[in-house]
Amino acid sequence: MTTHLREHARLILDAAVAAADARSAVSRALRLEGESLRIVGAGDVLERVHLPSTENVWLIGAGKAACAMAAGALDVLGDRVTGGTVTTKDGHGRDLPGIYVWEAAHPVPDTRGMAGAADALRMARAAGRRDLVLVLLSGGASALWAAPAAGLALGDLRTVTDQLLRAGATIHEMNAVRKHLSRIGGGKLARAAAPAHVVTLAVSDVVGSELAVIGSGPAVPDYTTFADALDVLERYGIQAPPAVRAHLRAGDAGEVEETVSLGDPAFARASAHVVASNADALAGASRAAQRLGYLTRIVADDVEGEARGVGEQVATLVRDTLAERPGMPVALLLGGETTVTVTGTGRGGRNQELALSVAMEIEGMDGVVVASLGTDGTDGPTDAAGGFADGGTVARGHDAGLDAREALRRNDAYPFLRAAGDLIVTGPTGTNVNDVVLVLIDPSVALGEERTG
Repeated sequence: MTTHLREHARLILDAAVAAADARSAVSRALRLEGESLRIVGAGDVLERVHLPSTENVWLIGAGKAACAMAAGALDVLGDRVTGGTVTTKDGHGRDLPGIYVWEAAHPVPDTRGMAGAADALRMARAAGRRDLVLVLLSGGASALWAAPAAGLALGDLRTVTDQLLRAGATIHEMNAVRKHLSRIGGGKLARAAAPAHVVTLAVSDVVGSELAVIGSGPAVPDYTTFADALDVLERYGIQAPPAVRAHLRAGDAGEVEETVSLGDPAFARASAHVVASNADALAGASRAAQRLGYLTRIVADDVEGEARGVGEQVATLVRDTLAERPGMPVALLLGGETTVTVTGTGRGGRNQELALSVAMEIEGMDGVVVASLGTDGTDGPTDAAGGFADGGTVARGHDAGLDAREALRRNDAYPFLRAAGDLIVTGPTGTNVNDVVLVLIDPSVALGEERTG
């Protein structure tokens, strides 16, 4: 009874991803007019670069959307680009003329990410005063550009990253730590590139789109401190390697240089702009839902918290909407990024866990479909982008011999949703603007005889 809702959900989610396409976003943000390169946003010219005085244009990028962003820049600049280097997640790479592409592990870094970060720093340091460095950032850059600070090893970064992920730390908290263990984050790429003209274009995977948090802010001023990083480790009970604690304590004592803050000469010729965000995806989804005949509402674009708890809140939203007895199909949209505190040994991701949580709350309910999607096409260490939930999800999983409550307890949403036929698999999408949660309600089905009796 929800077949049409599920078909509509897929169309709406596709529209959400397309509206935040990273290649298109960069192409729109760069406008070549004669001898001038204009950086534009919301119809306004944000910055101008006079190309005749520019000797070289370098593209330096990292993140899951790095290749798509570089392709967008090449669409506009073509052979004006001297060269570049980008680092992206395994499976997200593509051939780019004149650009070296590194594929590396995510979310836990590896040696290939170290090589990509080293290449980015090398290119930045080689840039001269008359050069333009376009820094192309998207979600995943913090892990993909693994550049351990002096005295630290890759294993130290891997251990801390893995523990923070399992503890359910937010991206703001994780990056406060990672910047202080890095030779590239926290403004250090801008310092390496100075005195070149540095322009950062970012596809935001951060609630609030704080430029200092996106990709650990390699080319923008940082406001966090070594004390902040130590506080995060303490609050989450992270068992950091001795070298990490020694490094952070030395920094807190003033024995290791802080990240690069506002007012530093490194930013004299540096600027940064967000070119796509979760709001773009939600707007695209809203337009698609309206075309399909839904009464549409964007509920929030700043959703955070434990995935299963947010799932319960979404289910409450469904019940509250039905209680209003809407006279037409309804589409509700939420955006943001939840977290998962991993206590079990199962397989899944935050969107799958959210979907399973919703499924348990709406069990047996007709006329409702909920979808939770990672816009990058990846949800946790799986091949799924997220999951669906409807009133039959729990029963279908039970018929396959699985228990929903036990699956949620073990952080094992992936096999349950796979058995229920409720996984969303998209493959790499070419963007990364957090997650989209979609609720579709057909009141004529959901309320059944109650509406017609």
